[in-house]
Amino acid sequence: MNNNKSNIHAGKTMLPQKAKRIFCTVTTDLTYDQRMIRICTSLAEAGYDVTLVGRQMKNSIPLAPQPFEQKRISCFVEKGKMFYAAYNFRLFFFLLFKKMDCIVSIDLDTILPCYFISRIKNIKRVYDAHELFCEMKEIATRPPIYATWKRIEKFAVPKFPHGYTVNQPIAGEFNKMYGVQYEVIRNIALVRTLPLQTKTEKFILYQGAVNEGRCFETLIPAMKLVDSKLIICGDGNFMEQARQLVAKNNLQQKVIFKGKITPAELRTITQQAYIGVTLFDDAGLSNYYSLANRFFDYLHAGIPQLCVNYPVYREINEQLPIAVLVDDTSTTNLARQLNNLLHNEVLHSELRANCLKAREIYNWQQESKKLVEFYNRLLAN
Repeated sequence: MNNNKSNIHAGKTMLPQKAKRIFCTVTTDLTYDQRMIRICTSLAEAGYDVTLVGRQMKNSIPLAPQPFEQKRISCFVEKGKMFYAAYNFRLFFFLLFKKMDCIVSIDLDTILPCYFISRIKNIKRVYDAHELFCEMKEIATRPPIYATWKRIEKFAVPKFPHGYTVNQPIAGEFNKMYGVQYEVIRNIALVRTLPLQTKTEKFILYQGAVNEGRCFETLIPAMKLVDSKLIICGDGNFMEQARQLVAKNNLQQKVIFKGKITPAELRTITQQAYIGVTLFDDAGLSNYYSLANRFFDYLHAGIPQLCVNYPVYREINEQLPIAVLVDDTSTTNLARQLNNLLHNEVLHSELRANCLKAREIYNWQQESKKLVEFYNRLLAN
């Protein structure tokens, strides 16, 4: 199969003859989108005919078989305004000729084609909001870009009465801004058996998008004062600056970039880590109200983490302490807190034990029930 073109890669389960068809749309490379793999798998296992549509990139690897259909759309550009324009144009015409009962926009960057397709086909439409898109730092701090996305949001979101997001504060913001009542379906990892292993190295892990607003400006210099290595797994719009920070601080031997890796490889690395980091600055409401995927990925790997003291993380941590929460993300304080977690074996053991308990409370096996109930109600008729 030629992976350089837009192809459908399918590994489908047996479905009822008249299974409802759901199309989910993203701008990500599907291989690395663990959240959407979980969501689409749960819907497929519940009897829905699911197709996940994402992007084909120059360095995309072949898609792994999944219990739902996967479609990649390629564009002649891969970033910036031209990418979003080209991708939405191609997405609209791809969807126009497909039969479906429901169309789902995942975040704001595919909402316009989903809206127009739903009107043309007279089908249900759903907004799956992983974050407050316009309040991300890379958008909120750039007035012309913010104005464009905000116009799209004001036009489209009120027209999506059905939707869900990852926590109650974000749901509350959507209600306050647009009067929509979105449900809360958290993005939590599956409970998997943890292998018994001895950690051979006490390394610190950052996994996820290497984007603006993740405190790399202070975390990377802090590693000069930390008795460990930092492994960074991911890619994003701050990668070039992050590499420059490593070079500037002469940390090439202490800060290691792994780039994008598959979910299975990432789970292995996460389980081997000693500490995880979930850090955001406060230059954007989306960061302040975030509930990052990595927060639960660290928890499920049984590793304590250094995390910002923002409302949703604090609420979970107050119920069962699994992290050291910080208000101060300065270089000096991050180094101090990381060294304490590295050397305070009593604290580390307590947090790890709580992580293992919390796995039984916070997991996708429980959360996915709300997802399936949502679509069962929506598509009952």
